[in-house]
Amino acid sequence: MMRALVTGAATGLARGVAIGLAQTGWFERVAVTYRQTPADEVLTRIAETGVAASAHRVEFLGDEASVVAALDAALVDGPYDVLVHGVGPMTIKRFEKTTAEDYREMFDGNVRSAILAARAVLPSMRERGFGRIVVFGMNGSSITRPAKGFSLHLAAKSALVAFARTLALEEGARGITVNVVEPGDIRDKTLSRAEALTRTAPNPRGRPGTAEDVASAVRFFSDPANDFVTGAVLAVTGGLQTAAEPKAGQA
Repeated sequence: MMRALVTGAATGLARGVAIGLAQTGWFERVAVTYRQTPADEVLTRIAETGVAASAHRVEFLGDEASVVAALDAALVDGPYDVLVHGVGPMTIKRFEKTTAEDYREMFDGNVRSAILAARAVLPSMRERGFGRIVVFGMNGSSITRPAKGFSLHLAAKSALVAFARTLALEEGARGITVNVVEPGDIRDKTLSRAEALTRTAPNPRGRPGTAEDVASAVRFFSDPANDFVTGAVLAVTGGLQTAAEPKAGQA
């Protein structure tokens, strides 16, 4: 039995991923981190599967020492075999409207956070000769596909993909895989796949994406049998090839 840590899982796609991992039957514990929104609901959903659950507050935008200390506290019930890094704030603004604070939030929240989380879990993974790390990119981030209003967010996500794929090269011989999921334009994070099949959306598949779709991709990368897949980028986009247009007033 394995243990998984899913960051930023109180809400959003990472919430669905944490629940999806608990439902596999592979895990004895699924831990989550949260920033502000309490994680009570996701803990209840995980516990309903019979898997132990715990939640830990980690402010990934804090100073580095505080982030490291919070991660160490989150790992007290470890060691953890799987890290799914779901933290990734988004700012949608044209570059001319961005600020230094926007820059810090995008790169600390998306890139530094993943680096610190990886540093926290990798020593025990190396010791055991097994590990699975999954991070979230953005549609097109692996090929630096541009999108209006996403200059800083896309730059940070592209940097994250470069980090993850390089880490895959360096850690592969130790039995540790590192892969990237690029979610598409998934607006409703609580929509079930069954509900999505009854609706339409402007992508080639023709239906909205769901957290269940993303969780399926994460399960694939987390599977102990899939040790020959590393450094991969999997687009979960319904075939959509461009980022969503910014909402009115955001760009």
